[in-house]
Amino acid sequence: MPTDSMIQAEGLKKRFGRTVALAGIDLEVPAGAILGMLGPNGAGKTTAVRILTTLAIPDGGRARVAGFDVVTQASQVRRNIGVTAQDATLDEMLTGRQNLVMIGRLSGLHRAEARERARGLLEQFDLADAGDRVMKGYSGGMRRRLDLAAGLVTHPPVLFLDEPTTGLDPTSRVRMWASSASSSPTASHFCSPPNTSTRPTNLPTGSWSSTTAG
Repeated sequence: MPTDSMIQAEGLKKRFGRTVALAGIDLEVPAGAILGMLGPNGAGKTTAVRILTTLAIPDGGRARVAGFDVVTQASQVRRNIGVTAQDATLDEMLTGRQNLVMIGRLSGLHRAEARERARGLLEQFDLADAGDRVMKGYSGGMRRRLDLAAGLVTHPPVLFLDEPTTGLDPTSRVRMWASSASSSPTASHFCSPPNTSTRPTNLPTGSWSSTTAG
Protein backbone atom coordinates (compact mmCIF):
# COMPACT_ATOMS: atom_id res chain seq x y z
CA MET A 1 0.00 0.00 0.00
CA PRO A 2 1.51 3.41 -0.97
CA THR A 3 2.22 5.88 1.85
CA ASP A 4 1.84 9.31 0.22
CA SER A 5 -1.92 9.69 0.83
CA MET A 6 -3.75 10.76 3.97
CA ILE A 7 -6.50 8.13 3.70
CA GLN A 8 -5.97 4.74 2.05
CA ALA A 9 -8.04 1.57 2.04
CA GLU A 10 -7.76 -1.65 0.09
CA GLY A 11 -10.44 -4.33 -0.02
CA LEU A 12 -12.17 -3.07 3.13
CA LYS A 13 -14.91 -5.50 4.24
CA LYS A 14 -17.42 -5.58 7.08
CA ARG A 15 -20.34 -7.87 7.87
CA PHE A 16 -23.00 -7.77 10.55
CA GLY A 17 -24.32 -11.31 10.72
CA ARG A 18 -25.60 -12.10 7.24
CA THR A 19 -25.66 -8.44 6.23
CA VAL A 20 -22.78 -7.22 4.10
CA ALA A 21 -22.06 -3.62 5.03
CA LEU A 22 -18.84 -3.30 3.01
CA ALA A 23 -18.02 -5.73 0.22
CA GLY A 24 -14.44 -4.62 -0.42
CA ILE A 25 -13.89 -0.90 -0.98
CA ASP A 26 -10.77 0.90 -2.16
CA LEU A 27 -10.06 4.54 -1.26
CA GLU A 28 -7.19 6.94 -1.71
CA VAL A 29 -7.32 10.56 -0.57
CA PRO A 30 -4.28 12.85 -0.89
CA ALA A 31 -3.56 15.73 1.49
CA GLY A 32 -5.75 18.76 0.92
CA ALA A 33 -8.41 16.82 -1.00
CA ILE A 34 -12.09 16.28 -0.29
CA LEU A 35 -13.61 12.85 -0.76
CA GLY A 36 -17.40 12.56 -0.84
CA MET A 37 -19.63 9.50 -0.66
CA LEU A 38 -23.18 9.07 -1.87
CA GLY A 39 -25.36 6.02 -1.41
CA PRO A 40 -28.71 4.79 -0.11
CA ASN A 41 -29.32 3.93 3.53
CA GLY A 42 -27.37 0.80 4.34
CA ALA A 43 -24.73 1.39 1.66
CA GLY A 44 -21.99 1.28 4.28
CA LYS A 45 -21.02 4.96 4.45
CA THR A 46 -21.15 5.25 8.23
CA THR A 47 -19.54 1.82 8.62
CA ALA A 48 -16.60 3.01 6.54
CA VAL A 49 -16.28 6.14 8.68
CA ARG A 50 -16.37 4.04 11.87
CA ILE A 51 -13.59 1.79 10.58
CA LEU A 52 -11.41 4.66 9.41
CA THR A 53 -11.83 6.45 12.75
CA THR A 54 -10.94 3.25 14.69
CA LEU A 55 -14.44 2.78 16.14
CA ALA A 56 -14.93 -0.53 14.32
CA ILE A 57 -12.59 -3.27 13.14
CA PRO A 58 -12.81 -4.46 9.53
CA ASP A 59 -13.41 -8.13 8.75
CA GLY A 60 -11.10 -7.93 5.75
CA GLY A 61 -8.80 -5.58 3.91
CA ARG A 62 -6.64 -2.87 5.41
CA ALA A 63 -6.62 0.89 5.84
CA ARG A 64 -4.25 3.66 6.86
CA VAL A 65 -5.11 7.18 7.99
CA ALA A 66 -2.42 9.88 8.25
CA GLY A 67 0.12 7.12 7.62
CA PHE A 68 -1.03 4.83 10.45
CA ASP A 69 -2.82 1.49 10.34
CA VAL A 70 -6.37 1.81 11.70
CA VAL A 71 -6.15 -1.55 13.52
CA THR A 72 -2.57 -1.90 14.75
CA GLN A 73 -1.88 1.84 15.27
CA ALA A 74 -5.30 3.05 16.38
CA SER A 75 -4.03 5.48 19.02
CA GLN A 76 -1.80 7.26 16.50
CA VAL A 77 -4.74 7.51 14.08
CA ARG A 78 -6.92 9.10 16.76
CA ARG A 79 -4.28 11.75 17.45
CA ASN A 80 -4.36 12.81 13.80
CA ILE A 81 -8.09 13.03 13.05
CA GLY A 82 -11.10 15.17 13.79
CA VAL A 83 -14.59 13.66 13.67
CA THR A 84 -18.08 15.10 13.30
CA ALA A 85 -20.49 12.20 13.67
CA GLN A 86 -24.11 11.91 12.54
CA ASP A 87 -25.37 12.45 16.07
CA ALA A 88 -24.26 15.11 18.53
CA THR A 89 -21.51 13.83 20.84
CA LEU A 90 -21.08 16.89 23.08
CA ASP A 91 -22.28 17.48 26.64
CA GLU A 92 -25.63 19.30 26.64
CA MET A 93 -25.14 20.48 30.22
CA LEU A 94 -21.95 22.38 29.38
CA THR A 95 -21.71 25.64 27.48
CA GLY A 96 -20.41 25.68 23.94
CA ARG A 97 -17.15 27.19 25.16
CA GLN A 98 -16.76 24.61 27.93
CA ASN A 99 -17.28 21.78 25.46
CA LEU A 100 -14.56 23.06 23.15
CA VAL A 101 -12.12 23.75 25.99
CA MET A 102 -12.75 20.29 27.42
CA ILE A 103 -11.98 18.65 24.07
CA GLY A 104 -8.82 20.71 23.76
CA ARG A 105 -7.65 19.73 27.24
CA LEU A 106 -8.44 16.04 26.67
CA SER A 107 -6.46 16.27 23.43
CA GLY A 108 -3.38 17.56 25.24
CA LEU A 109 -3.66 21.34 24.73
CA HIS A 110 -2.58 23.60 27.59
CA ARG A 111 -5.43 25.44 29.31
CA ALA A 112 -4.64 28.82 27.76
CA GLU A 113 -4.22 27.26 24.32
CA ALA A 114 -7.52 25.38 24.63
CA ARG A 115 -9.34 28.56 25.67
CA GLU A 116 -7.89 30.54 22.78
CA ARG A 117 -8.74 27.81 20.31
CA ALA A 118 -12.31 27.69 21.63
CA ARG A 119 -12.63 31.46 21.31
CA GLY A 120 -11.45 31.41 17.71
CA LEU A 121 -13.73 28.55 16.68
CA LEU A 122 -16.79 30.11 18.31
CA GLU A 123 -16.17 33.24 16.25
CA GLN A 124 -15.42 31.22 13.10
CA PHE A 125 -18.72 29.35 13.32
CA ASP A 126 -20.82 32.37 14.31
CA LEU A 127 -21.35 31.10 17.85
CA ALA A 128 -19.50 33.78 19.83
CA ASP A 129 -22.70 35.25 21.29
CA ALA A 130 -23.90 31.79 22.33
CA GLY A 131 -20.57 30.50 23.57
CA ASP A 132 -21.40 30.88 27.25
CA ARG A 133 -24.90 29.46 26.98
CA VAL A 134 -25.63 25.86 27.96
CA MET A 135 -25.73 23.71 24.83
CA LYS A 136 -29.11 22.27 25.83
CA GLY A 137 -30.69 25.53 24.69
CA TYR A 138 -29.02 25.56 21.26
CA SER A 139 -31.03 25.20 18.07
CA GLY A 140 -30.35 22.24 15.78
CA GLY A 141 -28.23 24.34 13.46
CA MET A 142 -26.19 25.77 16.33
CA ARG A 143 -25.53 22.29 17.70
CA ARG A 144 -24.36 21.10 14.31
CA ARG A 145 -21.98 24.04 13.94
CA LEU A 146 -20.59 23.37 17.42
CA ASP A 147 -20.11 19.71 16.50
CA LEU A 148 -18.04 20.70 13.48
CA ALA A 149 -16.04 23.21 15.54
CA ALA A 150 -15.29 20.43 18.03
CA GLY A 151 -13.81 18.31 15.25
CA LEU A 152 -11.38 21.11 14.40
CA VAL A 153 -10.08 21.93 17.88
CA THR A 154 -6.73 20.21 17.34
CA HIS A 155 -6.10 21.33 13.73
CA PRO A 156 -6.40 17.71 12.56
CA PRO A 157 -4.68 16.73 9.31
CA VAL A 158 -7.67 14.50 8.50
CA LEU A 159 -11.29 15.49 9.13
CA PHE A 160 -14.20 13.03 8.96
CA LEU A 161 -17.68 14.49 8.47
CA ASP A 162 -20.64 12.11 8.63
CA GLU A 163 -23.73 13.89 7.21
CA PRO A 164 -22.45 17.27 8.48
CA THR A 165 -25.22 19.41 6.96
CA THR A 166 -28.13 17.56 8.61
CA GLY A 167 -30.48 20.10 10.20
CA LEU A 168 -28.84 23.14 8.60
CA ASP A 169 -30.63 25.67 6.44
CA PRO A 170 -29.05 26.58 3.05
CA THR A 171 -27.28 29.68 4.40
CA SER A 172 -25.85 27.76 7.33
CA ARG A 173 -24.65 25.01 4.99
CA VAL A 174 -22.64 27.45 2.89
CA ARG A 175 -21.21 29.07 6.03
CA MET A 176 -20.32 25.70 7.51
CA TRP A 177 -18.33 24.57 4.46
CA ALA A 178 -16.55 27.92 4.25
CA SER A 179 -15.66 27.79 7.94
CA SER A 180 -14.44 24.22 7.67
CA ALA A 181 -12.17 24.99 4.74
CA SER A 182 -10.69 28.12 6.30
CA SER A 183 -10.18 26.44 9.70
CA SER A 184 -8.33 23.43 8.30
CA PRO A 185 -7.18 24.34 4.77
CA THR A 186 -4.65 21.53 4.41
CA ALA A 187 -6.79 18.75 5.83
CA SER A 188 -8.15 15.83 3.88
CA HIS A 189 -11.93 15.83 4.26
CA PHE A 190 -13.93 12.60 4.22
CA CYS A 191 -17.58 13.62 3.77
CA SER A 192 -20.98 11.94 3.69
CA PRO A 193 -22.81 13.45 1.90
CA PRO A 194 -20.27 15.60 0.04
CA ASN A 195 -20.30 19.31 -0.52
CA THR A 196 -20.66 20.81 -3.98
CA SER A 197 -16.92 20.74 -4.74
CA THR A 198 -16.62 16.96 -4.57
CA ARG A 199 -17.10 14.49 -7.40
CA PRO A 200 -18.89 11.56 -5.79
CA THR A 201 -19.64 8.14 -7.20
CA ASN A 202 -22.97 6.61 -6.23
CA LEU A 203 -22.90 2.81 -6.11
CA PRO A 204 -25.23 0.11 -4.72
CA THR A 205 -25.38 -1.06 -1.12
CA GLY A 206 -22.24 -2.67 0.24
CA SER A 207 -19.99 -1.91 -2.73
CA TRP A 208 -18.97 1.59 -3.72
CA SER A 209 -16.03 3.80 -4.55
CA SER A 210 -15.47 7.53 -4.50
CA THR A 211 -13.41 10.17 -6.25
CA THR A 212 -11.69 13.16 -4.78
CA ALA A 213 -11.58 16.86 -5.51
CA GLY A 214 -8.71 19.11 -4.62
